[in-house]
Formats: sequence, structure tokens, C-alpha cells
Amino acid sequence: MCLAYPMQVMQLKGKHAVVDAQGIRREVNIEFLKGLKVGDYVMIHAGFAIERYDAKKARQTLEYVKEYMDGIRKSSKR
Repeated sequence: MCLAYPMQVMQLKGKHAVVDAQGIRREVNIEFLKGLKVGDYVMIHAGFAIERYDAKKARQTLEYVKEYMDGIRKSSKR
């Protein structure tokens, strides 16, 4: 199974960008997307930015993921 994850562009470095999601930073390839700016949200899959993503939806998705992971952590402690 594959999963794309929304991350925010923090720094542009030629054909790569440093992206962040909930404090986790990665360098990813951005060759598929033109005209990215610092602050944009992108969907990341397998080290590539594959799509621009709406900022409101990105924040909402990240909150859902956080809630889900918090629930898993709580249930594993029982």
C-alpha cells in the first residue's frame, strides 16, 4: 500500500525542497511541480512532491493523522 502525505515547503534547493510535517523534515524531489514557493503545501510520495495541496486541507489532514496516531498510542498502552 502506498500513502502520500501533505508537507509544507520550508526551503527550496534547486530540484529539491526541504519539507516539514509536524516537526519532521525531509528533503524531497520537486521536479514534477513548477513554481513552488516556500509555504506551499505538497503531497509527498516516495520522496517526490507529486501534487500541490490546499493549505486548509493539508492542515486538516495532518490533524486527522495526529488524532489517529494518538488513538493508536492510547489503545496500545492498555
